[in-house]
Amino acid sequence: MSDELSNVPKAVAGPSTFLDDRIGGANFLKRNLRKIFPDHWSFLLGEIALYSFIILLLTGTFLTFWYKPSMMEIAYDGSYAPLKGVMMSEAYASSLEISFDVRGGLLIRQMHHWAALLFVAGMMVHMLRVFFTGAYRKPRELNWIIGVLLLTLALAEGLTGYSLPDDLLSGAGLRITEGVAISLPLVGTYLTFFLFGGEYPGEDVIARFYSLHILLIPGILLALISAHMVLMWVQKHTQMPGKGRDNKNVVGAPFYPAFMAKAGAYFLFTLAVVAGMATFAQINPIWLFGPYTPADVSAGSQPDFYMGFLEGALRIMPAWEINLFGTSHAGTLPLSVIIPALVPMGIIMTGLALYPFLERWVTGDNREHHIADRPRNNPHRTSIGMSAIAFYGVLWLLGANDEISAFFHVSLNWTTYAGRVLIFVAPALAYMITYRMCLGLQRSDQAVISHGVESGVIKRLPHGEFIEVHTTPADDIEAHIRGKEPVLMLPVAPDPSGIPPKGMRGPIGKLRARMSKTYGGEKIPLDDGHGHGHEHEEERTAVGSADDDRSLTR
Repeated sequence: MSDELSNVPKAVAGPSTFLDDRIGGANFLKRNLRKIFPDHWSFLLGEIALYSFIILLLTGTFLTFWYKPSMMEIAYDGSYAPLKGVMMSEAYASSLEISFDVRGGLLIRQMHHWAALLFVAGMMVHMLRVFFTGAYRKPRELNWIIGVLLLTLALAEGLTGYSLPDDLLSGAGLRITEGVAISLPLVGTYLTFFLFGGEYPGEDVIARFYSLHILLIPGILLALISAHMVLMWVQKHTQMPGKGRDNKNVVGAPFYPAFMAKAGAYFLFTLAVVAGMATFAQINPIWLFGPYTPADVSAGSQPDFYMGFLEGALRIMPAWEINLFGTSHAGTLPLSVIIPALVPMGIIMTGLALYPFLERWVTGDNREHHIADRPRNNPHRTSIGMSAIAFYGVLWLLGANDEISAFFHVSLNWTTYAGRVLIFVAPALAYMITYRMCLGLQRSDQAVISHGVESGVIKRLPHGEFIEVHTTPADDIEAHIRGKEPVLMLPVAPDPSGIPPKGMRGPIGKLRARMSKTYGGEKIPLDDGHGHGHEHEEERTAVGSADDDRSLTR
């Protein structure tokens, strides 16, 4: 091997030399083990989802050794006395066996459930971080699409896993799934019979969900996560604006040993949190619900949080339907089910998938971006994101409208009516409030650049007024603020003869021009001439004059 590794740290050079002598991988290892990763707390959010997925794979493998995906009815003869002799499916009986008779089974089952919730929550928060910082822009659009697919598949994975215990609570969710499937025009009946193997509940749905849950969906998730990681590795990680950072470099720590050590510790920390919650916080006590029968439903039943927004949409939707052919069942479209099932998910997922391309169409920004935006510096994007969160949050909250009504002693009807109003009003309010907050924060940044930061030194002016002396901000703070870039805007001004630019003509062109003018441009410039007046010059020159007999220190 050449002396290429002579200047590389021994921790890297040793393993590299060992492998190079055997497979000739010195250049590959040197290049990748020294890859730089930026250091910012928000970049760890995606790792929570990754480590939760690993925990899911490990605990799920353990559970498959004892779980029986069968709907054949048997009389329970296990350790849980209150259910002895009760007829139930083998799936439910094996879930009880895991909980009470398998050593460590209840701990692993609860770890699996908590990790599933953390997996979806981690993905959601990670996607919000990517969205609000603009990290989906060129060249990362493909990775963003993969992320949207991952979130969609994670919801499907959660739905199939939630139904496997075949208890009364999961059965209620399965009944809603059947109602949504059968309401679909033309294909609903065929899809339902295919899924359940005949008339609901059939005898095949648990076995089919089991195959989807442990084979098909995890396989696709694993492939997409691998592709997501490879693309991130090849395209390099985004970084927050700061001193010495630009679109051509990455400032941070090397993958080996610094990042690997932190990642390993973070995985163990995530595992400890999941194990701690599984130990001290009970989740899904299936023995309290009993076996599922289509004729029963438990009071106050709620789905896992990631399905709460679909539950809320079903609850607040008016009982609308369309009869195409009089009263014929074949021509009935139950909008009260179709709209909640398809529209909220369609708005959120389609909006996420298309947003990078819509933004580029509006702004004309085809540049590569490796520096992340601060959310305040793109107020319209941040406001759109908060509107989506408000839309999701109202639906999620109204998924528990019965519990809210009972706890606060409010009419259930009025709770539902309030939800129907809030679903339109809350996103609009969130947009307006967020936009004003972003502008306010930009003005705060402008004040820091123009006037400096508070020094804690109070000075008394000759005419008796007390002021606080401001000082120049630290280099790293100033660089972080000055990393702001104006949002690009299309050239919309007509030429001297009054003809609009190409692409800005016609109804679509005029709409695009108006959207670009609103969305893009600099809202609050950092340097606008403020801060050079006599009073503020006095404040700046007063730094270091604490020995003045009229100066005080806080």
